[in-house]
Amino acid sequence: MSRSRTGGLGPSVAVAAAIAASSCGVGEVPDVGLLDAVYAPPAETVRIYSLGNGQTLGELLDGTMSANEQASLLLSFREHASPRRMRPGTEITLRYLRPDEWLRGIDVAMSRDETVRLTRGPIGWSSRIVSTPVFVDTLFASGEIESVLWNAVVGNPVLGGMPVSDRNRLIDHLDRVFQWQVDFSRQIRVGDTYRFVFEREVRPDGSMRAGRLLAAELVNSGTLYHAIWFDPNDDGEGSYFDLDGESVRRAFLLRPLAYRRISSRFTAARFHPVLNRWRAHRGVDYAADRGTEVMATSDGVVIHRGWDGSFGNSVEIRHPNGFVTRYAHLSSFRRGVVVGTRVKQGDIIGYVGMTGLASGNHLHYEMLRAGRQIDPLSVDLPAGDPVPAEDRMRWLTERNVRMSLLESIPGGGPVREAVVEVQEDAQNAAAQRSPW
Repeated sequence: MSRSRTGGLGPSVAVAAAIAASSCGVGEVPDVGLLDAVYAPPAETVRIYSLGNGQTLGELLDGTMSANEQASLLLSFREHASPRRMRPGTEITLRYLRPDEWLRGIDVAMSRDETVRLTRGPIGWSSRIVSTPVFVDTLFASGEIESVLWNAVVGNPVLGGMPVSDRNRLIDHLDRVFQWQVDFSRQIRVGDTYRFVFEREVRPDGSMRAGRLLAAELVNSGTLYHAIWFDPNDDGEGSYFDLDGESVRRAFLLRPLAYRRISSRFTAARFHPVLNRWRAHRGVDYAADRGTEVMATSDGVVIHRGWDGSFGNSVEIRHPNGFVTRYAHLSSFRRGVVVGTRVKQGDIIGYVGMTGLASGNHLHYEMLRAGRQIDPLSVDLPAGDPVPAEDRMRWLTERNVRMSLLESIPGGGPVREAVVEVQEDAQNAAAQRSPW
């Protein structure tokens, strides 16, 4: 089957070739264009339907087969999915064999990555899962920020062939990698530059299934930041480190929302929009749409979840070293988040709202240490664990390779100097291990 798709000879072409050979003398080669091109019609007719709102798979298939055959098909389909739980808009492809227009198979796209393929046989229908094939490629991109980072990445001509949703995911990856060093919502400046190497899995339609930054660089207000992916156990649980092997992670995220605007800062005096008087504001407010996901900024245990007066729906989390964080004015809580729940940094705990004393949808975020409120935007937080000593040599090797990839991208900051330092570090480390 695969041979015919990639250029093997079909029956009509084979016959034409035999006639051409018999018309020539032994050892003679026929001239190009001796025979007219042979048109081979497609072997099947394909019809694509979309499941309507409230419509069932059985209703869509009415009239295409007998009731007994439909029962057999639905029974086979249930081996992989429920025909009653299909979403409106699900794409269903019917394949008919020519010339009799005999229905030979049906494909039901359950997701972008999986299709239930139903095949008609002499004794009924059979089914199997077909995974969407992907290929792996690597993107190299760089740019200068003329207004905001989102515009710089989404409008980058190098990424023009990517769906906009995937370019948004790229920004999210950059934000997640650099979120401990730079707050993209308030610290990005015009003239800042970026470049990155991004490895991704791509579907045949060009959309991205998954991806990871291998190396990234950001120059923010003249300060150079690097993040290099390193996974010593090759289990997908690696992390990002700077050129010295120090973790770019911190004990706390800089903010509990992805890439949002600060609407009010930590201050001793702020005019309250609801109470209409001046009072202290011991937290940071983030403007966001209702329902926006709120993340725990560090590992910890939920110690409060519920209504809390002017804070409305709120969550409090206790962290190591005497830290407590508070997330207020939530519209709702994530299912399973209750008092005693252990959460990890980045876990979703609730959703933005305007409960309590709030004039609009936003998140009020507080950080306390030893019971005293502190400014989350100015606290000096400890870094995560560095590259393990036993993995140092492998780290240096992989860092060299990935920094060389960054160096190959035009634009950005002084990467060449950084690569020289990397190479010197590797040589020094090798010299230390040498018995000579």
